[in-house]
Amino acid sequence: MEYPNINSLGKTCGVVDERGEIAACFKGIPQNDIGIRTDVIENVDKAQGLRMLIRSMAPEVVACDEIGNEQDIEAIKQAFHSGVKGIFTMHGKNLEDIKSHSPVNNLIESHLIEKIIFLEG
Repeated sequence: MEYPNINSLGKTCGVVDERGEIAACFKGIPQNDIGIRTDVIENVDKAQGLRMLIRSMAPEVVACDEIGNEQDIEAIKQAFHSGVKGIFTMHGKNLEDIKSHSPVNNLIESHLIEKIIFLEG
């Protein structure tokens, strides 16, 4: 893929693609366009993948989908405390539904989450 001189500073990113749904890597090469400054860790659980990315790749931003269990939340907290920003998805109908999930509510109540966006059908 060719990229013209876009004169952009950009951000280094890391994606934890637990089931290969985001980058769709084939022989280590992302088949989906996830950006020229993005490293992918695939086929590893989110918590372990986040820790590996932060330690070895020094991303400015990390991303993963369908967070929710306590291990995910602890790894996200470690990322935030390391100065890394994050983009995460999870299933939920509304704010009350998300807050009813105590590990995620802990992130919300501790003000580590800056924005929550809901997508509608």
